[in-house]
Amino acid sequence: MVYRYPLGNTLHPEALKEKQRSLRDGFQKPLGLRVHRALSWLRRAEAEDEDRDVRFILLWIGFNAAYAGDVEASASSSAPEGERGLFQTFFSTLVKFDARHRVYDAVWQRFSQEIRLLLDNRYVYHPFWQHQNGVPGYADWEQKLERSQTAIKHALREHDTARILSILFDRLYVLRNQLVHGGATWNSDVNRDQVRDGASLLGCLLPIFVDLMMDNPDHAWPMPNYPVVD
Repeated sequence: MVYRYPLGNTLHPEALKEKQRSLRDGFQKPLGLRVHRALSWLRRAEAEDEDRDVRFILLWIGFNAAYAGDVEASASSSAPEGERGLFQTFFSTLVKFDARHRVYDAVWQRFSQEIRLLLDNRYVYHPFWQHQNGVPGYADWEQKLERSQTAIKHALREHDTARILSILFDRLYVLRNQLVHGGATWNSDVNRDQVRDGASLLGCLLPIFVDLMMDNPDHAWPMPNYPVVD
């Protein structure tokens, strides 16, 4: 079952769109673009009932629209680590605004089992695939995986939400690459659990991210990629 906020919940995509309409005149252009674009993809994902691969991709695009940094930063981050660095910065910003710990609660209270399975899954672990592809320096991928699991346990004890998100989205980023770059078969039995759980996590977290952004319009949100040009 893919997680969805029920109609009438303040985090349902249509409720967020209504909130955006009521607040957008007070948004600076960067925030306005980010929220408008993210919500457009989130609402389209909400309408996707049949295809979990498509739903995951739509939600990831919405996440990308929300976190994407300025053009100069993005241009200097061609490596995967650079792209990950952009959304890690985004997580740190959001956590500062999350006084009610909504992100932490959503991650661990609602999806603890799914997250454990995802974090233990070598097929969405970047060093595993580096080793499979013959890249030097990754023969110890199993030890790296164990250290990653230890790090997430420590982050959970410390309520280090930004660190938790960083490790979790590192796995989701591998899944995103597999789908977007043709490294997986559509509707494959091999990755159904990852796609299902990934879509549920994104469907739960992205609305919270967008809501936190709208609640903090005075933050200096960077101009997103490809701003509207007359």
